[in-house]
Amino acid sequence: MSRFVVLAVEEMQMEKVENERIGAEIAEPAAIAEEVGESNGQSASAPVLHEKYPDNEPVTALDAHDLQSLFHAAYEWLAHNYELVNRLNVFPVPDGDTGTNMLLTIKSAWANIADRAHDTVSAVAEAAAEGAHHGSRGNSGVILGQILQGFSQGVREKATLDAQDMAQALHKATEFAYAAVPAPVEGTILTVSREISMAAEIAAQKTRDLREFLAHIVEAADASVRQTPELLPVLKQAGVVDSGGKGLYFVFEGMYRALTGQPVSSGDHAETSPAIEKRFEQRERKGHRQLPPTQWGFDVQYLIEQPNKPVEVIATEIAAMGDCPLVEGDEHLVKVHVHVFDPGVVLSYGVATGFITDIVVENMDDMAAAMQQRIDEAATFTAGAPVNGDEQSIASSQPDSFAAPDAPLDENSVGVVAVAPGAGFAEVFRHLGAHGIVQGGQSMNPSVAEIVEAVQKLPTRQVIILPNNSNILMAAQQAVKIVAKGEQPHHLTVVPTRTAPQGIAALTAYDPANHDAASLVASMKMQVDAVHTGEVTQAVRSATVDGIEVKQGDIIGLHDEKLVSCGSGVTDVALDLLEKMGASDAALITIYFGDFVAEAAAQDFAETVRQEYPEQDIELTYGGQPHYHYILSVE
Repeated sequence: MSRFVVLAVEEMQMEKVENERIGAEIAEPAAIAEEVGESNGQSASAPVLHEKYPDNEPVTALDAHDLQSLFHAAYEWLAHNYELVNRLNVFPVPDGDTGTNMLLTIKSAWANIADRAHDTVSAVAEAAAEGAHHGSRGNSGVILGQILQGFSQGVREKATLDAQDMAQALHKATEFAYAAVPAPVEGTILTVSREISMAAEIAAQKTRDLREFLAHIVEAADASVRQTPELLPVLKQAGVVDSGGKGLYFVFEGMYRALTGQPVSSGDHAETSPAIEKRFEQRERKGHRQLPPTQWGFDVQYLIEQPNKPVEVIATEIAAMGDCPLVEGDEHLVKVHVHVFDPGVVLSYGVATGFITDIVVENMDDMAAAMQQRIDEAATFTAGAPVNGDEQSIASSQPDSFAAPDAPLDENSVGVVAVAPGAGFAEVFRHLGAHGIVQGGQSMNPSVAEIVEAVQKLPTRQVIILPNNSNILMAAQQAVKIVAKGEQPHHLTVVPTRTAPQGIAALTAYDPANHDAASLVASMKMQVDAVHTGEVTQAVRSATVDGIEVKQGDIIGLHDEKLVSCGSGVTDVALDLLEKMGASDAALITIYFGDFVAEAAAQDFAETVRQEYPEQDIELTYGGQPHYHYILSVE
């Protein structure tokens, strides 16, 4: 990139657009409905249920089109509320993704329904279950997929659906949900599903009107969700209800709203101006263009009024977050400017430090690509100077770092597929012998289908999966079932790695010459047990977790997914976390720094750790993970 473009990027002003948190993967529900509805020759939302069934007459049976409309409504209503579900995270960390996982799961269900013509409710339910099964993400998405699978089994060979049929199907749905979880815990989505099915049985005895039937279900779901903190102490301590249960509530509430004529989308009947239509046209292009490489990150600027910290402290802490820091002002007003890869961290810091205004967040990679196009140099667009001079880190952030390496595999070999939470981790996994890399982690859980695709690309029939995240375990286990039923079945084994450092430890035991998957798995599990993982991030809300009181903006440390440390500084919390992880008794401490942490800051922290632990080997590696300043491995 030319120096002219770099300077121009700094000066360009962008129109503010809404935050597309999960990008093109979650499109507008109405747009998806229109697109997939056309494929089977009908409008996805027609006929409108409340127009088909007059209010003064009971709805005693639903046909295939009606059930299809209910699934569409469930998807739209969850799409309208999924961010609320995301915020119901027990830990006050910036990666709540239950709502996102459930939404993407039901999106897959809806797309599979609308892509076909259906004559019976059995066919609709079967299509929903199949779509959800392949598209489920995260533990909550997998359980939702199992609920739909059970529902499908409950309405097999049925042309229409009445209250008794639905009650039986919901009972079967609960059975499937509980069977999918090795150690069911009450106070979760499982409890809500069970109490919905119990309410359905009672409601079916009282009424034949499906409007009243669904009203009873929604009421029971709401009561069950509100009760979850009484059943699961960690929820009560954190001051939240169960997020998965809340998501399931929105699914059924969406169905009820559609049947009673209430809107399920904030965009219903909205008229659009030419300017808005042009904006949607631009968004459509962005969703299908070739993305520019991630090199520059975001330019973040704001003012802090009446800061609660001295300017010098703010300057030091902002400098540790990224490049080109500029902090100036006094005790009344402070100007902040910095370049980072995760603007959320800087914004959360500002909110916790004072009253922020004049906020500017600009995607410099997008701006650079636009400027290159303007000056007719798009065809020769190349990477610029490495951020922080870290060529390896920048190279590992390119999309092709997630491609599978050219490994000498044959049908008898044992392949390895690993889930990587960042570009740096992907490179580490590849270097240690992983043959397939699936991008994913906190807030970006891969679907079952994505894991299956990575497995099916390998020539070997034996594959080990390293999910490297506790919220991806169930999706990996579902992938095992799908692949086993394929035309060319693979033998898959999931090594239950719950963190990326555990995955790395497991791969150290991998021997490509060993074709005995069972012995490899046993060796990998032994290595996993010897590793402890620490994570350092910033709290996005106030909460009390595991007896520790956390305020929004605090830096927090988690040891093997348990909150153990809290403070105001990243280095202090990370050092306290290492102490509580027993680092003094370890042989090796590895520090993986995030995609928004400046390399210089990471090197300074590593040097501090070396001084604190002179007898241990200290390694610093670019992890590239979002949200977490550092992921620590102690072994």
